[in-house]
Amino acid sequence: MADEEKQKNGIGDALKRIFAPVLYMLDNVGTVVQLTGRTLMWLVRPPYRPAQFFNAMDFIGVQSIFIVALTGLFSGAVLALQMSYALRAFSAEGRVGGIVAVALSRELAPVFAAIMVTARAGSAMAAELGNMRVTEQIDAITTMGVSPVQYLLAPRLFASTTMVPLLTILYMTVGMTGAYVVAVMWLGGDAGIFMQSIKDISVPDDIEMGLIKATTFGFIVSAVSCRHGFYAKGGAKGVGLATTRAVVETCIALLIVNFILTQLLIEL
Repeated sequence: MADEEKQKNGIGDALKRIFAPVLYMLDNVGTVVQLTGRTLMWLVRPPYRPAQFFNAMDFIGVQSIFIVALTGLFSGAVLALQMSYALRAFSAEGRVGGIVAVALSRELAPVFAAIMVTARAGSAMAAELGNMRVTEQIDAITTMGVSPVQYLLAPRLFASTTMVPLLTILYMTVGMTGAYVVAVMWLGGDAGIFMQSIKDISVPDDIEMGLIKATTFGFIVSAVSCRHGFYAKGGAKGVGLATTRAVVETCIALLIVNFILTQLLIEL
């Protein structure tokens, strides 16, 4: 009997290890959806605290301008450099501007801008909320009769959803500036042909696709980061683990959703 019980326990432990990642993913998705739904409900309910919203927009958007602009500048520059040498074999260097514009507006700008915001602001949101949770500051806010979801999460969700599209536009603009510097000023391309190729290839639909993606990505960044910070536990180690999970899972979610949105928007 003892051997049979040990065998059953061994099988049970093996099944737990096998299905643990699946159960964690399902629990994580359910918690994100539930918490985000509560946040959206509190977002439109009084009392309204404009200062909290402006502070969140400043932290997520304004303070991310430098890192997003720097990333966009060199992304556009290296893309133009690669395209110039690749298209030279086909005598099609004049198409560099349009190709870079499409790549930036459709894919690079929304994805990279969201990842930069995740690395800088998403991690900070998870760490801040996690620290407030383990030090019982969130419990104190609840004790005072204030909803921590409305006070802490709603401003961050709104700020991330509205500021990431603006940062994406900045990324596109700076990226095209870097591409122009490399393709025209450095490699000696024709400025008129560069600009004309942008008009011929890039269309408003490309920018629209990028902004739709950016809005969705901003929502995801805040939803996932706030979920891990809000439910952090286990002291300083738990806060660090929550922050790491927030960044990793947000980046994975961004790439998965990017594929889904690309397929849907192309078919429309």
